[in-house]
Amino acid sequence: MSDPLLDPFPPHPEIVPTPGLWRNGAFLRVWAAATISVFGSFVTRIALPFVAILTLKAGPIDVAILRSLELVAALLVGFVAGAWVDRLRRRPVLIWADILRALLLGSIPVAAVGGWLTLPQVYLVAALAAVCTTFFDVADRAYLPTIVSRTELVRANGALSATSAAVEFAAFGVAGFLVTLLTAPIAILIDAVSFVVSAVLLGSIRRPEPPPPPAEDRDPVTSEIAEGLRLVVHDPVLRGLVGGVMGLAAMWGIFGATWLLFVTEELQLDPAIIGVIAALGGFGSLLGALLAERATTRFGVGTVVFVSMLGAGLGNLLIPLAPVGMPLIAVALLIGQQLIGDTAVTVFDVTEVSIRQARVADRQLGRVNATVRVAMVLAQLAATLAGGLVAEAIGLRAAAFLAPLGALAGATVIWRSPVRRLRRIEAARAEQP
Repeated sequence: MSDPLLDPFPPHPEIVPTPGLWRNGAFLRVWAAATISVFGSFVTRIALPFVAILTLKAGPIDVAILRSLELVAALLVGFVAGAWVDRLRRRPVLIWADILRALLLGSIPVAAVGGWLTLPQVYLVAALAAVCTTFFDVADRAYLPTIVSRTELVRANGALSATSAAVEFAAFGVAGFLVTLLTAPIAILIDAVSFVVSAVLLGSIRRPEPPPPPAEDRDPVTSEIAEGLRLVVHDPVLRGLVGGVMGLAAMWGIFGATWLLFVTEELQLDPAIIGVIAALGGFGSLLGALLAERATTRFGVGTVVFVSMLGAGLGNLLIPLAPVGMPLIAVALLIGQQLIGDTAVTVFDVTEVSIRQARVADRQLGRVNATVRVAMVLAQLAATLAGGLVAEAIGLRAAAFLAPLGALAGATVIWRSPVRRLRRIEAARAEQP
C-alpha cells in the first residue's frame, strides 16, 4: 500500500456518468429516504424534550443532560465510525442505522403506553440514537459520491439541503400540534416509522458500490483513525475547511445557549411568535440551498465559502441588536437573522461538503468526514458551555454579541488557506497544492 501522506489522494474509482440528477434512480431513492426521515427527525427534536418535560416532569438540569448526552455520544464514536465506514459498503451501514434508530425510538411510545417509561430510558435512547446517527451521517456523505458524478455534487447536496429546509419549515409547525394532539411519546412514533420507510427505500437501490478494501489490506482501527486525522491536518484545503466548520459550530453553540432565553426573558416575546421566527429559518435554508449551485458557478467555490461565512456572522449580529420594548423592530431583526444567517449557513454547508466529497478518495472519505464531525461537535460543545457561563456572568445580550466572532474566526482561517482560491468543485483535487 502507498503511504497516505505521500499519496493522500489516489484517483477516485471511476464513477459512471449519471444521466441527470433527477433521472438518477439511486439518487432519487436517497433523496426520498432523506425527505421522509428528516421530517420525522424534526418532529422528534421537538417531541423528545417534551417527553422529558411534560411526561416525566424533568427540570432544566435534566433537559441539559439530555442534550449533552447526545453530543457526547456522537463525540465518543465519531472517529470509530469513520474508520468502520471506510471498511464497509456504505449502503448497508445506512440501512442498519435506520433500523436501529426505528427500534430505539419506537421503544419510547411502547414504554409510555405500558406505563414503564423512565427518564433513564429516554437518556439511553437519546445517546444510542445519536451513535446511530453519527454512523449514518458519516456513511451518507461518503455514499453520495458513489452514485452521483463529481460535476453534480453541488446540485445533489443542494437538493438534499433544500428538501431538508422545506421539511424543517413544515415539521416544526406540525410537531407542536402533534405533541398536543397525540402526546409527546406517541408523536415520536412518527419518527420511528419514518426510519423504517427510509431503510426500505435505501434497500431498494440496486446500483453496486465500489468494493471495500480486502481484510488483509486493512490496518488496525487506531491506525486508520490516525490516518484520517493526518489527512485533514496535512492537507491545507481540508484544514481550512475544518477551521471554517469549527468557527460556525462555535457560533451555533453560543446561539443555542443564549437565543431562546434572550427572546423570552429579555425581549418578552410570545412562544407563538418565537415559533414563527424559528420556522422562517427553514425558508432561509431553502433559499440558501437553491442559491448554492448558481453562486458557486458564477463566483467560484472558494469565494462562496468565504462570503457565506461572513454572511452567517452578519446575520447573527442582528440578534443582540434587537431592542427591548420595541417588539416590531426586535421581531424584524430576529427574522433578518433567520433569513440572512440561515441562508448563508446553508450555502456554506452545501459548498463545503461538496469540496470535501470531491477532494477526498472514496475509501478515505469516511474517516475524513468523521474527523470533521468530531471537530465540529467539540467546538459546539465547548462554545455551548462557555456561552452559558458568559451569559451568567455578563448577561444574555453581551454573550450573544460573542456568537458572530465564531463565524469571523472561521472566515479568517478560510481566507488564509488555499480554499478561497478554488474555482470549481470538480477541480478541487487537481488544484491541491
